[in-house]
Amino acid sequence: MPVYVYKGLETGNYYEFEQGFHDEPLKAHPETGEPLKRVITPPAIIFKGSGWHVKDYAKKDSGSKSESSESKKEEKEE
Repeated sequence: MPVYVYKGLETGNYYEFEQGFHDEPLKAHPETGEPLKRVITPPAIIFKGSGWHVKDYAKKDSGSKSESSESKKEEKEE
């Protein structure tokens, strides 16, 4: 189940509650009755590597192919 973050409107404290996707947002804290407002938080995403698919997963042979094609072009021009 997803965890949603709420902020107490009276105290300013933050609370986390597990709720289903289709559950209505909480209006009050279940134990204290304090009014709550749901807070939008950034997703927890971690990027690893240099950051881009092309750099991280490019074939190692692609560099040698580009060099050989360049040298062939130079030979044809001469």
